[in-house]
Amino acid sequence: MKSIIGRYDSSISMLELTEASLSRNTLILAEEGSGKTNLSAKIRQFVINSDVPTLYMDFSNPDSSEVESRFKDENFNYLQFEESSEFDETLAQTVKARKHIYLAVDPEYFSNMKEVKSKISIMLSSADLLENYYYFFHEIAQLNAFYTKFEDFLRYIFDLISTKKYGLTFLTQPHEIFEDSHLKLLFTYLYLGRCSNANYYNTAKLKNLKRNVFFYQYRQDHRSLLFNDIKSGVVTIDE
Repeated sequence: MKSIIGRYDSSISMLELTEASLSRNTLILAEEGSGKTNLSAKIRQFVINSDVPTLYMDFSNPDSSEVESRFKDENFNYLQFEESSEFDETLAQTVKARKHIYLAVDPEYFSNMKEVKSKISIMLSSADLLENYYYFFHEIAQLNAFYTKFEDFLRYIFDLISTKKYGLTFLTQPHEIFEDSHLKLLFTYLYLGRCSNANYYNTAKLKNLKRNVFFYQYRQDHRSLLFNDIKSGVVTIDE
């Protein structure tokens, strides 16, 4: 199964999602308004069409009425994370039914103590989710505070990637942590939209990109930057 989601600007070639996209990891990095949500919605729809359930985590913690209409299709099941037995039961029933989940999350639920594993990290590491669900991590509010206070999340995302059957998509605004070459190894597909302040990347190329235009990298056989070919190009994602 393939899905065309855009085109390369330098050729007549189309940008396609393929079966390999289901098991590998995607990083979407760009400033606000660059089209990250549009791109993630394209990936989400491909995963859904591939009969893989999705867990879409929105760290801006929106009410159901605040979620973008593009996600409110027949697969929209909204939950708001809380530390309660009622939430645990509802989530368990939803996962058992293999329903798609749009999960609103307040980042305050992550622990800021290294020796403590938060309940949300425990949830993300549950066997049923790791074995059956494709994860999305979406738009973290107060970015700098998240990456300094919630070390819990950063530690456990490495474990998640190594133990998941399916891949994940992480979309966020630019932050220096994603300029780390070791962290980049975790992602096969990299989409860089408008990034005016990133240091590692070629900002001369990135700072003036228009909405839905990304610098795209695909690392083949994704385990090592040293031995695997990297294909690059500028792509425009369909609206």
